Amino acid sequence: MALISPSRRLRRTPFSEGVEAAGVKAYTVYNHMLLPTVFRSMQEDYRHLKEAVQVWDVACERQVELRGPDASRLMQLLTPRDLRSMLPGQCYYVPIVDETGGMLNDPVAVKLAEDRWWISIADSDLLYWVKGLAYGYRLDVLVDEPDVSPLAVQGPKSDDLMAAVFGDTVRDIRFFRYKVLDFQGRDLVVARSGYSKQGGFEIYVEGSDIGMPLWHALMEAGRSLDVHAGCPNGIERVEGGLLSYGNDMTDDNTPHECGLGKFCNTQTAIGCIGRDALLRVAVEGPVKQIRPIAMGGDPLPGGCDRFWPIRAGDKIVGRVSSAAWSPDFDTNVAIGMIRMTHWDPGTEVTVEAPDGTRPATVKDNFWI
Repeated sequence: MALISPSRRLRRTPFSEGVEAAGVKAYTVYNHMLLPTVFRSMQEDYRHLKEAVQVWDVACERQVELRGPDASRLMQLLTPRDLRSMLPGQCYYVPIVDETGGMLNDPVAVKLAEDRWWISIADSDLLYWVKGLAYGYRLDVLVDEPDVSPLAVQGPKSDDLMAAVFGDTVRDIRFFRYKVLDFQGRDLVVARSGYSKQGGFEIYVEGSDIGMPLWHALMEAGRSLDVHAGCPNGIERVEGGLLSYGNDMTDDNTPHECGLGKFCNTQTAIGCIGRDALLRVAVEGPVKQIRPIAMGGDPLPGGCDRFWPIRAGDKIVGRVSSAAWSPDFDTNVAIGMIRMTHWDPGTEVTVEAPDGTRPATVKDNFWI
Protein backbone atom coordinates (compact mmCIF):
# COMPACT_ATOMS: atom_id res chain seq x y z
CA MET A 1 0.00 0.00 0.00
CA ALA A 2 1.33 3.47 -0.89
CA LEU A 3 1.96 5.93 1.93
CA ILE A 4 1.42 9.68 2.10
CA SER A 5 4.67 11.60 2.47
CA PRO A 6 4.50 14.09 5.34
CA SER A 7 4.99 17.78 4.61
CA ARG A 8 3.83 21.16 5.86
CA ARG A 9 1.12 21.06 3.17
CA LEU A 10 -0.52 18.19 5.07
CA ARG A 11 -0.85 19.24 8.68
CA ARG A 12 -1.10 17.15 11.81
CA THR A 13 -3.56 18.29 14.47
CA PRO A 14 -3.31 19.11 18.18
CA PHE A 15 -4.83 15.65 18.82
CA SER A 16 -2.73 13.55 16.42
CA GLU A 17 -0.71 12.03 19.26
CA GLY A 18 -3.90 10.66 20.84
CA VAL A 19 -5.29 9.46 17.51
CA GLU A 20 -2.12 7.52 16.73
CA ALA A 21 -1.97 5.98 20.21
CA ALA A 22 -5.59 4.84 19.77
CA GLY A 23 -4.63 2.79 16.71
CA VAL A 24 -6.02 4.78 13.78
CA LYS A 25 -6.07 2.61 10.66
CA ALA A 26 -6.96 5.09 7.90
CA TYR A 27 -7.07 8.80 7.16
CA THR A 28 -8.46 11.08 4.53
CA VAL A 29 -7.25 14.60 3.76
CA TYR A 30 -9.64 17.41 4.69
CA ASN A 31 -8.77 21.11 4.59
CA HIS A 32 -5.10 20.15 4.16
CA MET A 33 -5.19 18.21 7.44
CA LEU A 34 -5.41 14.58 8.49
CA LEU A 35 -8.92 13.33 9.31
CA PRO A 36 -9.19 9.80 10.75
CA THR A 37 -11.73 7.56 8.98
CA VAL A 38 -11.30 4.11 10.61
CA PHE A 39 -10.07 2.83 13.97
CA ARG A 40 -11.14 -0.81 14.48
CA SER A 41 -13.27 -1.27 11.34
CA MET A 42 -16.01 0.75 9.69
CA GLN A 43 -18.64 -1.67 11.05
CA GLU A 44 -17.20 -1.89 14.59
CA ASP A 45 -16.80 1.90 14.80
CA TYR A 46 -20.41 2.26 13.58
CA ARG A 47 -21.81 -0.05 16.26
CA HIS A 48 -19.80 1.56 19.04
CA LEU A 49 -20.87 5.07 17.98
CA LYS A 50 -24.53 4.06 18.29
CA GLU A 51 -24.10 2.39 21.68
CA ALA A 52 -21.49 4.30 23.69
CA VAL A 53 -19.41 7.47 23.24
CA GLN A 54 -16.48 8.48 21.05
CA VAL A 55 -13.97 11.33 20.98
CA TRP A 56 -13.32 12.62 17.45
CA ASP A 57 -10.37 14.62 16.17
CA VAL A 58 -12.17 17.00 13.79
CA ALA A 59 -9.53 19.74 13.93
CA CYS A 60 -9.78 19.73 10.13
CA GLU A 61 -13.02 21.70 10.54
CA ARG A 62 -10.99 24.88 10.35
CA GLN A 63 -12.37 28.21 11.48
CA VAL A 64 -12.60 31.36 9.42
CA GLU A 65 -12.78 34.20 11.92
CA LEU A 66 -14.49 37.51 11.14
CA ARG A 67 -13.64 40.27 13.59
CA GLY A 68 -14.47 43.96 13.39
CA PRO A 69 -17.34 46.42 12.93
CA ASP A 70 -18.41 44.92 9.58
CA ALA A 71 -18.20 41.26 10.67
CA SER A 72 -21.97 40.71 10.68
CA ARG A 73 -22.39 42.43 7.32
CA LEU A 74 -19.74 40.19 5.80
CA MET A 75 -21.34 37.09 7.32
CA GLN A 76 -24.66 37.97 5.67
CA LEU A 77 -22.93 38.54 2.32
CA LEU A 78 -21.86 34.90 2.40
CA THR A 79 -25.17 33.13 3.02
CA PRO A 80 -28.81 33.23 1.93
CA ARG A 81 -29.89 32.34 5.47
CA ASP A 82 -31.25 35.42 7.27
CA LEU A 83 -28.96 36.04 10.25
CA ARG A 84 -30.60 39.20 11.63
CA SER A 85 -32.26 37.43 14.57
CA MET A 86 -29.20 35.32 15.47
CA LEU A 87 -27.76 36.06 18.91
CA PRO A 88 -24.38 35.38 20.54
CA GLY A 89 -24.58 31.89 22.04
CA GLN A 90 -26.18 30.42 18.90
CA CYS A 91 -24.81 28.28 16.06
CA TYR A 92 -26.47 28.22 12.62
CA TYR A 93 -26.03 25.74 9.79
CA VAL A 94 -25.49 28.04 6.80
CA PRO A 95 -25.15 27.37 3.08
CA ILE A 96 -22.36 29.54 1.65
CA VAL A 97 -22.94 30.45 -2.00
CA ASP A 98 -21.22 32.32 -4.81
CA GLU A 99 -22.74 34.92 -7.12
CA THR A 100 -24.48 32.20 -9.17
CA GLY A 101 -26.04 30.56 -6.12
CA GLY A 102 -23.59 27.63 -6.27
CA MET A 103 -22.59 25.98 -3.00
CA LEU A 104 -19.08 26.89 -1.81
CA ASN A 105 -19.35 25.32 1.63
CA ASP A 106 -21.93 24.26 4.23
CA PRO A 107 -20.40 25.27 7.56
CA VAL A 108 -21.70 26.03 11.02
CA ALA A 109 -21.58 29.73 11.87
CA VAL A 110 -20.80 30.48 15.52
CA LYS A 111 -21.77 33.98 16.65
CA LEU A 112 -19.40 34.99 19.45
CA ALA A 113 -20.42 38.68 19.47
CA GLU A 114 -21.90 41.25 17.10
CA ASP A 115 -18.40 41.96 15.83
CA ARG A 116 -16.92 38.45 16.02
CA TRP A 117 -17.84 35.18 14.26
CA TRP A 118 -16.31 31.79 13.62
CA ILE A 119 -17.24 29.90 10.46
CA SER A 120 -16.56 26.19 11.10
CA ILE A 121 -16.01 25.04 7.55
CA ALA A 122 -16.39 21.88 5.51
CA ASP A 123 -13.68 20.86 3.04
CA SER A 124 -12.93 23.83 0.79
CA ASP A 125 -10.60 26.83 0.78
CA LEU A 126 -13.31 29.23 1.92
CA LEU A 127 -10.87 31.57 3.64
CA TYR A 128 -9.74 33.08 0.34
CA TRP A 129 -13.28 33.71 -0.90
CA VAL A 130 -14.12 35.50 2.37
CA LYS A 131 -10.93 37.55 2.26
CA GLY A 132 -11.69 38.55 -1.33
CA LEU A 133 -15.19 39.75 -0.46
CA ALA A 134 -13.93 41.70 2.54
CA TYR A 135 -11.33 43.45 0.39
CA GLY A 136 -13.63 43.96 -2.61
CA TYR A 137 -16.37 45.53 -0.51
CA ARG A 138 -13.82 47.56 1.51
CA LEU A 139 -15.22 46.20 4.78
CA ASP A 140 -13.79 47.08 8.18
CA VAL A 141 -13.16 43.49 9.23
CA LEU A 142 -10.21 41.19 9.89
CA VAL A 143 -10.47 37.74 8.27
CA ASP A 144 -8.07 35.00 9.30
CA GLU A 145 -7.73 31.39 10.47
CA PRO A 146 -7.35 31.33 14.25
CA ASP A 147 -5.68 28.60 16.32
CA VAL A 148 -9.00 26.86 17.00
CA SER A 149 -9.38 23.10 16.57
CA PRO A 150 -12.71 21.34 17.19
CA LEU A 151 -12.83 18.11 19.19
CA ALA A 152 -16.14 16.26 19.00
CA VAL A 153 -17.76 14.00 21.60
CA GLN A 154 -20.49 11.92 19.95
CA GLY A 155 -22.78 9.07 20.96
CA PRO A 156 -25.64 8.35 23.39
CA LYS A 157 -23.36 8.60 26.45
CA SER A 158 -21.85 11.93 25.42
CA ASP A 159 -23.74 13.97 28.03
CA ASP A 160 -22.35 11.81 30.82
CA LEU A 161 -18.79 12.07 29.54
CA MET A 162 -18.94 15.82 29.02
CA ALA A 163 -20.49 16.34 32.47
CA ALA A 164 -17.61 14.41 34.02
CA VAL A 165 -15.12 16.88 32.52
CA PHE A 166 -17.03 20.18 32.32
CA GLY A 167 -19.71 19.76 35.00
CA ASP A 168 -23.46 19.23 34.77
CA THR A 169 -24.00 22.62 33.13
CA VAL A 170 -23.27 20.96 29.76
CA ARG A 171 -26.53 19.03 30.06
CA ASP A 172 -28.43 22.32 29.78
CA ILE A 173 -26.89 23.32 26.43
CA ARG A 174 -29.62 23.23 23.78
CA PHE A 175 -29.14 21.95 20.23
CA PHE A 176 -27.06 24.37 18.14
CA ARG A 177 -26.37 26.52 21.17
CA TYR A 178 -23.10 26.90 23.04
CA LYS A 179 -21.71 27.90 26.40
CA VAL A 180 -18.24 29.10 27.30
CA LEU A 181 -16.89 26.64 29.87
CA ASP A 182 -13.66 26.36 31.82
CA PHE A 183 -11.06 23.66 31.29
CA GLN A 184 -7.86 23.97 33.28
CA GLY A 185 -8.22 27.74 33.45
CA ARG A 186 -8.98 28.10 29.73
CA ASP A 187 -12.37 29.30 28.41
CA LEU A 188 -13.62 27.00 25.64
CA VAL A 189 -16.71 27.27 23.45
CA VAL A 190 -18.75 24.07 23.90
CA ALA A 191 -21.65 23.55 21.48
CA ARG A 192 -24.30 20.85 21.26
CA SER A 193 -23.69 19.84 17.66
CA GLY A 194 -21.72 17.36 15.59
CA TYR A 195 -21.52 15.34 12.39
CA SER A 196 -23.64 12.39 13.54
CA LYS A 197 -27.27 11.69 14.39
CA GLN A 198 -26.32 10.12 17.74
CA GLY A 199 -26.13 13.38 19.68
CA GLY A 200 -23.14 15.06 21.23
CA PHE A 201 -20.94 18.11 21.44
CA GLU A 202 -18.19 20.00 19.65
CA ILE A 203 -15.51 21.67 21.74
CA TYR A 204 -13.77 24.57 20.01
CA VAL A 205 -10.27 24.17 21.42
CA GLU A 206 -8.67 27.61 21.27
CA GLY A 207 -4.94 27.08 21.60
CA SER A 208 -3.15 23.96 20.34
CA ASP A 209 -1.31 23.54 23.64
CA ILE A 210 -4.48 22.49 25.45
CA GLY A 211 -5.40 19.83 22.85
CA MET A 212 -3.78 16.74 24.36
CA PRO A 213 -4.58 17.63 27.99
CA LEU A 214 -8.26 17.79 27.00
CA TRP A 215 -8.00 14.54 25.00
CA HIS A 216 -6.46 12.74 27.99
CA ALA A 217 -9.06 14.17 30.39
CA LEU A 218 -11.94 12.93 28.23
CA MET A 219 -10.39 9.49 27.81
CA GLU A 220 -9.72 9.13 31.54
CA ALA A 221 -13.20 10.34 32.53
CA GLY A 222 -14.81 8.01 29.99
CA ARG A 223 -13.26 4.71 31.09
CA SER A 224 -16.49 3.54 32.76
CA LEU A 225 -18.51 4.66 29.71
CA ASP A 226 -16.50 2.57 27.22
CA VAL A 227 -15.13 5.68 25.52
CA HIS A 228 -13.14 5.10 22.32
CA ALA A 229 -11.40 7.32 19.84
CA GLY A 230 -13.65 7.60 16.80
CA CYS A 231 -14.37 9.59 13.69
CA PRO A 232 -17.24 10.51 11.38
CA ASN A 233 -18.62 7.16 10.24
CA GLY A 234 -19.48 6.64 6.58
CA ILE A 235 -22.35 4.23 7.28
CA GLU A 236 -24.04 6.33 9.97
CA ARG A 237 -23.58 9.50 7.90
CA VAL A 238 -25.41 8.11 4.88
CA GLU A 239 -28.17 6.57 7.02
CA GLY A 240 -28.79 10.01 8.49
CA GLY A 241 -28.53 11.93 5.22
CA LEU A 242 -25.65 14.08 6.46
CA LEU A 243 -24.22 15.64 3.31
CA SER A 244 -20.51 15.81 2.55
CA TYR A 245 -19.30 18.89 0.69
CA GLY A 246 -17.12 17.86 -2.24
CA ASN A 247 -18.78 14.45 -2.39
CA ASP A 248 -22.54 14.99 -2.42
CA MET A 249 -22.49 18.63 -3.53
CA THR A 250 -20.16 21.14 -5.14
CA ASP A 251 -20.34 24.67 -6.50
CA ASP A 252 -22.29 23.21 -9.44
CA ASN A 253 -25.25 22.71 -7.08
CA THR A 254 -27.58 25.22 -5.45
CA PRO A 255 -28.80 24.81 -1.86
CA HIS A 256 -32.25 23.91 -3.25
CA GLU A 257 -30.79 21.01 -5.21
CA CYS A 258 -29.14 19.82 -2.00
CA GLY A 259 -32.39 19.86 -0.04
CA LEU A 260 -31.25 22.94 1.88
CA GLY A 261 -33.96 25.32 0.67
CA LYS A 262 -35.27 25.75 4.24
CA PHE A 263 -32.00 27.51 5.05
CA CYS A 264 -32.47 30.05 2.23
CA ASN A 265 -34.44 33.13 3.26
CA THR A 266 -33.96 34.80 -0.10
CA GLN A 267 -36.77 37.33 0.41
CA THR A 268 -35.21 38.75 3.57
CA ALA A 269 -31.47 37.91 3.39
CA ILE A 270 -30.91 41.16 1.52
CA GLY A 271 -27.13 41.25 1.66
CA CYS A 272 -26.38 37.79 0.29
CA ILE A 273 -24.17 37.93 -2.79
CA GLY A 274 -26.03 35.05 -4.48
CA ARG A 275 -29.52 36.29 -3.61
CA ASP A 276 -30.68 37.26 -7.11
CA ALA A 277 -29.69 33.90 -8.58
CA LEU A 278 -31.39 32.00 -5.75
CA LEU A 279 -34.57 34.05 -6.05
CA ARG A 280 -34.99 32.61 -9.55
CA VAL A 281 -34.33 29.09 -8.28
CA ALA A 282 -36.84 29.55 -5.45
CA VAL A 283 -39.55 30.57 -7.95
CA GLU A 284 -38.83 27.97 -10.61
CA GLY A 285 -37.78 25.14 -8.30
CA PRO A 286 -34.87 22.74 -8.85
CA VAL A 287 -34.95 20.21 -11.69
CA LYS A 288 -32.85 17.74 -9.69
CA GLN A 289 -32.45 17.15 -5.98
CA ILE A 290 -30.74 14.94 -3.43
CA ARG A 291 -32.78 11.91 -2.39
CA PRO A 292 -32.20 8.79 -0.25
CA ILE A 293 -31.71 5.68 -2.37
CA ALA A 294 -31.98 2.04 -1.22
CA MET A 295 -29.83 -0.27 -3.34
CA GLY A 296 -30.24 -4.01 -3.71
CA GLY A 297 -27.60 -6.69 -4.02
CA ASP A 298 -24.84 -7.89 -1.73
CA PRO A 299 -23.32 -5.55 0.87
CA LEU A 300 -21.19 -2.89 -0.76
CA PRO A 301 -17.50 -3.35 0.02
CA GLY A 302 -16.79 0.36 0.53
CA GLY A 303 -17.82 3.92 -0.25
CA CYS A 304 -17.89 5.86 -3.53
CA ASP A 305 -14.69 7.20 -5.03
CA ARG A 306 -16.59 8.53 -8.06
CA PHE A 307 -20.19 9.16 -9.12
CA TRP A 308 -22.28 6.10 -9.96
CA PRO A 309 -24.87 6.73 -12.73
CA ILE A 310 -28.54 6.26 -11.91
CA ARG A 311 -30.51 4.96 -14.89
CA ALA A 312 -34.14 4.61 -15.86
CA GLY A 313 -34.06 2.27 -18.82
CA ASP A 314 -31.27 3.52 -21.10
CA LYS A 315 -31.44 7.11 -19.81
CA ILE A 316 -29.18 8.55 -17.08
CA VAL A 317 -31.43 10.37 -14.59
CA GLY A 318 -29.01 11.01 -11.73
CA ARG A 319 -25.98 9.88 -9.80
CA VAL A 320 -25.13 8.26 -6.49
CA SER A 321 -22.45 10.17 -4.59
CA SER A 322 -22.23 8.27 -1.27
CA ALA A 323 -23.20 4.69 -0.42
CA ALA A 324 -22.64 2.04 2.26
CA TRP A 325 -24.04 -1.21 3.60
CA SER A 326 -26.24 -0.59 6.67
CA PRO A 327 -26.23 -3.44 9.19
CA ASP A 328 -29.16 -1.95 11.11
CA PHE A 329 -31.43 -1.52 8.09
CA ASP A 330 -30.18 -4.58 6.20
CA THR A 331 -29.79 -2.76 2.90
CA ASN A 332 -27.32 -0.68 0.93
CA VAL A 333 -28.06 2.98 1.71
CA ALA A 334 -27.11 5.81 -0.60
CA ILE A 335 -27.32 9.54 -1.25
CA GLY A 336 -28.23 10.38 -4.83
CA MET A 337 -28.86 13.48 -6.92
CA ILE A 338 -31.79 12.61 -9.18
CA ARG A 339 -33.93 14.43 -11.71
CA MET A 340 -37.46 15.51 -10.82
CA THR A 341 -38.93 13.04 -13.30
CA HIS A 342 -37.72 10.17 -11.14
CA TRP A 343 -37.37 11.55 -7.59
CA ASP A 344 -40.77 10.49 -6.23
CA PRO A 345 -40.61 7.94 -3.37
CA GLY A 346 -41.06 4.41 -4.62
CA THR A 347 -39.60 5.08 -8.07
CA GLU A 348 -37.53 2.11 -9.20
CA VAL A 349 -34.25 2.76 -11.00
CA THR A 350 -30.89 1.04 -11.46
CA VAL A 351 -27.45 2.11 -10.27
CA GLU A 352 -24.23 1.35 -12.14
CA ALA A 353 -22.00 0.39 -9.20
CA PRO A 354 -18.38 -0.65 -9.81
CA ASP A 355 -19.30 -4.32 -9.33
CA GLY A 356 -22.27 -4.22 -11.72
CA THR A 357 -25.79 -2.89 -12.15
CA ARG A 358 -27.96 -2.93 -9.02
CA PRO A 359 -31.71 -2.40 -8.59
CA ALA A 360 -32.55 0.66 -6.49
CA THR A 361 -35.56 2.48 -5.08
CA VAL A 362 -36.02 6.16 -4.23
CA LYS A 363 -37.05 6.54 -0.57
CA ASP A 364 -39.19 9.17 1.11
CA ASN A 365 -36.85 9.78 4.07
CA PHE A 366 -33.34 8.97 5.18
CA TRP A 367 -33.12 6.10 7.61
CA ILE A 368 -32.25 7.99 10.81
